Amino acid sequence: MLNPTHELCSIPMPDQYFGMDDYGKGTPRWCPGCGGHSILASVQRVCKDLQYPPEKTVCVSGIGCSSRFPHYMGTYGFHGLHGRAFPVACGIKFRRPDLNVFAITGDGDCCSIGAGHWVHAIRYNMKMVVLLFDNGIYGLTKKQTSPTSPMGTLSNTHPAGSVLPPINPIQTTLGLANVSFVAQTTDWNSAHLYATIRKAADHPGLAFVRIVQRCPVFMRDLYGDIATNKDELILLSHQNGIDLKPSALQSFKHILEHDPSNIHKAREHAETEDGIPIGLFYQNTSSPRYDLYGAHNRGMNTTDKKWALESLLDQYTIRNN
Repeated sequence: MLNPTHELCSIPMPDQYFGMDDYGKGTPRWCPGCGGHSILASVQRVCKDLQYPPEKTVCVSGIGCSSRFPHYMGTYGFHGLHGRAFPVACGIKFRRPDLNVFAITGDGDCCSIGAGHWVHAIRYNMKMVVLLFDNGIYGLTKKQTSPTSPMGTLSNTHPAGSVLPPINPIQTTLGLANVSFVAQTTDWNSAHLYATIRKAADHPGLAFVRIVQRCPVFMRDLYGDIATNKDELILLSHQNGIDLKPSALQSFKHILEHDPSNIHKAREHAETEDGIPIGLFYQNTSSPRYDLYGAHNRGMNTTDKKWALESLLDQYTIRNN
């Protein structure tokens, strides 16, 4: 007969445990040194740590180098049209709020052709993680000026240098209605990158994360030597911000205390030109969510749906008296 104390010493084990290999698929075709590799590894690690079932996780993208992402995740994926990652991701979340959704977009995909969808996705505030891969150039189509290219950028569309100031994705998002989570990180600081995506995954709403990304082929000069320069990054720190281990904090020379509930200060920090501010700019966990509205009739069976539809159509029946 077993000793009754054995039950007290037992360790509960999950029915199924997912490892990193469960979230990988294929061989990434990004260029050597591209920041996409580290972003992919961080997302896979977040999925593993949160134990997202691969069959309950979906990655949605538009067009561009960043949009290869769903092909490298062992989850469901939707490689959409240029600029259309947001409406597809919102449509999925609206009817399947039980799914874990990642929307992957680039600076051209989001800030140019997809800008209108960007505005409304922020307003809908459906729970998902949006990752903006921002390398300041159209990479997949071989070096055209993007909406976030710095003035003077030499490209195939502006061989003498771009002439317009770039869009600031953080400042723009902070100005949109019903914004609830805005953060910024870099592809080369793996600890901060992971912690930011992890924080975004926990947010009850749309978490917008801009990732300052290197392009070693077409934009070497933009962030070429910045990865080893501690003077370039400004860490936004707060007890409610991005949670970093003490060892990771040592890699930052400039640390700025910032309360992420203060949207006015967040907008000020977004305009910083003396370095790259990274961290949680703003968070509001009580913003309305449109996906919760869309979930109210998920439990209806086929008969109920047919009755509801016929009842609606009956309102337009024309009867002769």
